[in-house]
Amino acid sequence: MSEKNSWLEGKKILAVDDEEDVLEVIMEELEIAEVDVAKNFETATDKINQNHYDLVILDIMGVNGLKLLENAVEKKMPAVMLTAHALNYEILIKSIRKGSIGFLPKEKLAELARLLNILMATHVKGESTWQALFDEMGDFFNKSFGKPMGTVEWICRQIQTERMV
Repeated sequence: MSEKNSWLEGKKILAVDDEEDVLEVIMEELEIAEVDVAKNFETATDKINQNHYDLVILDIMGVNGLKLLENAVEKKMPAVMLTAHALNYEILIKSIRKGSIGFLPKEKLAELARLLNILMATHVKGESTWQALFDEMGDFFNKSFGKPMGTVEWICRQIQTERMV
C-alpha cells in the first residue's frame, strides 16, 4: 500500500454529485475505500441519516451541497466540498462557516486521493485542515480568488476571525 492512500484504506465515504462521470472518477480515485454514491439531495439526505461515513464529499451546485453539509456536520461526519462552478470566495466562506473541512475544485479530481489523505490525516490530528489545504494548494487558490483576498494568509485570518465570532 502506498503512503499517500494510508488514511483512505477501508474508510466508508459518501460522494454526492449530480454528474455520473464525476462520481465514476471519484470511485476510481478512491478505490481503496468503500465509496457510496448519491446523485441528488434526497438520496444523499437519506444516506447521511441512515449511515455513518468517515467522510462525505459534496458537490455544491445541483445537489444543494451547502444544506447537505449542515446535515453531515450535525451527524458529526467530516465533509469536503467539491465544485466546478461555485469556486468563489463567498461559497468558500459559507463552507467554512457551515463546518466543511475542505474545499476542492473538480479540476483537481486526479489528485483527489492525495488531497483527501492530507485533509483527513490533519483532521484526525485535530490540526487545521484549512491551513493544510492552503499549504498544499495556496498557489491555486491565490490564482482563483485573486490577490489580496486570495492569499493564504488572508483566508487563514478570515478563518480565525470566524472561529472567534
